[in-house]
Amino acid sequence: MKKVLVPLAEGFDEIEAMTVIDVLRRAGLDVVVAGLPGTMIKGRSGVKIMTDTRIDEIDHREFDCLVLPGGNPGYINLGKSKKVVEIINDFDKQKKPIAAICASPSILAKQGVLDDRRATIYPGMEREIPRPRNANVVTDGHIITSQGPGTAMEFALEIVKTLSGSSKAEEVKRDLVYR
Repeated sequence: MKKVLVPLAEGFDEIEAMTVIDVLRRAGLDVVVAGLPGTMIKGRSGVKIMTDTRIDEIDHREFDCLVLPGGNPGYINLGKSKKVVEIINDFDKQKKPIAAICASPSILAKQGVLDDRRATIYPGMEREIPRPRNANVVTDGHIITSQGPGTAMEFALEIVKTLSGSSKAEEVKRDLVYR
């Protein structure tokens, strides 16, 4: 079973995080939600989430995919984390899937991960990434990016497709009655 790491920092976007976590778990993926700094993390809209663990307690080498939710200031807090930056750089070197939604592709850009890749980002932030595309979801190699809360379901299904194949993504899509 593929193992997915979803780090959550104060100010994360609840729709983006919960949609991805739920859809990936429905697809049978092992999703671990890691809080930073603790295990009770408050989202941008005030919803508090109890995470599975703390980011400092995980060994990122055990994971097959990294998903970075957006939200302001969530994406800023993720980008300030040395541990998250270390994971991004290690995953990129190994060409493991990295998925980022909303403003979080800017974190990847700051690490040079998007230098030669097409990506999308929250509308209005296109200058934060080198090769922006106006699309709901963009996959370029092992990098998956998406625009924001309204594209979270499509983003989550693209991650399922990447990790478990098209037929599994279509099965989950049907079960969700997503059109």
